[in-house]
Amino acid sequence: MLCTLHSVPVRFRHPSFSTAATRASSAFCTANSNPCFNRYDYGLKDKYNSSMRRWRSRRSGSATSGSAYPLITNQLTSDSPRHKIYQEAIKAARDKFTQEIFFQSEDKDISLAKALLYIAAEDEAFIALNREKDAQHLSRERGIVTAPNDAPEWDSVEQMSLGGKNINEWLSELNNIAKEVEAELVSRDIGCHLVEVLEAVNVVLFELRGFKRLPVLADSKHSYLHSVLSSGHGSAILLSVIYIEVCRRLGVTIVGSRVGEDFLIWPQIAYPEELFKVTSGHSFFAIVNGNCVENPKSLASELTSTSLLGLEIAKNCDIIGIALANLIRLHWKRASRSNPGLLLTSPLRQVHTTDKVDNPNVPLLRPQDLRLAIMASERLLILQPHNWSLRRDYGMMLYFKGDLGGAVQELSICMAIAPEEVVAILEPFVEKLHLMRLELSWKQLGMLVT
Repeated sequence: MLCTLHSVPVRFRHPSFSTAATRASSAFCTANSNPCFNRYDYGLKDKYNSSMRRWRSRRSGSATSGSAYPLITNQLTSDSPRHKIYQEAIKAARDKFTQEIFFQSEDKDISLAKALLYIAAEDEAFIALNREKDAQHLSRERGIVTAPNDAPEWDSVEQMSLGGKNINEWLSELNNIAKEVEAELVSRDIGCHLVEVLEAVNVVLFELRGFKRLPVLADSKHSYLHSVLSSGHGSAILLSVIYIEVCRRLGVTIVGSRVGEDFLIWPQIAYPEELFKVTSGHSFFAIVNGNCVENPKSLASELTSTSLLGLEIAKNCDIIGIALANLIRLHWKRASRSNPGLLLTSPLRQVHTTDKVDNPNVPLLRPQDLRLAIMASERLLILQPHNWSLRRDYGMMLYFKGDLGGAVQELSICMAIAPEEVVAILEPFVEKLHLMRLELSWKQLGMLVT
């Protein structure tokens, strides 16, 4: 049974997250006790760790000392200050993201901008850490002794540089846009009628600042808020976030909803038909939401003032979730670039067509992009811990990463909350992962004995 077999792993040991993690763990245990549910990761870790300790004790006497090359060895084997700073930034950004989600009394109090900037900070710190490690390995291969780099001077993750500005400065940039809208209203000598305010927002964002939606995202930088604020080009969801945040600073409430593949936003007004009045060739609704509203192939083109009222309004957590889902898709696509058409669920289809335990044709993926997809999935699971399809995809990413233990654990959780037809597909795959772990463990023990 799930309750007796595991607890949901708490990856972030910040005290502020412990309550949320405990709630998630207890929810799984109470809601998903299944007497037929099996776990497949027993009895391996203690044996393996014990054997490794014996092997290291035998090897320690004959290990070659690094004293012959003191400068190179000291520099490459110890964590540099920059490494530690980036590692701390990764953890701090995740903790701040978690606090922003769980510490607000209501969903409307969650800052979309802060949450998305913390996401960017964590990914930027991870990429910077990888860059430092690559430079260090290159120096070791070439036998070059370099002076240690100065560590970045950050007292908090809010001071970390993102595209030349820190998080607080990017938040101030949104304030500056709101001030530009106010200046536009003054220059036009108009009042504060809602439609006039929104027209001024459109002028500042889409004319003066030149913000544009990109229909196809090939570069991940267009999926991070600070990059979109800097370049003016980005995904539709991030431009919607900018619009929402600017209007919030002006005292105007903007709501949104998912319609097909598009996310649409509009102001809460008494007469929504005003949004669909065409002036200068476009309706206000089309100016705010882009070409999808006027594309006959899009579901958004079928909306009217009446049907608009029937849409389910997205919460702030839902909007953040859409941005994270876009990151997962983008990073997975980049990670599997050398394997066109590879899906996360592809191995599940193969498991019923072969009896081999170890599949030698596991595709090679780009590790950094795969890890970024995993990180986005972890954050999305914070928002949606009971989403079985998300948990399945996360477990499959761990499988592609080579973390068989993590894959078994996450797919086991998925089996506890997924429909029966999904469990029937996952169970033989999880059994094979368990056998692969056993085989790998015995191979490693055999190498240690010999």
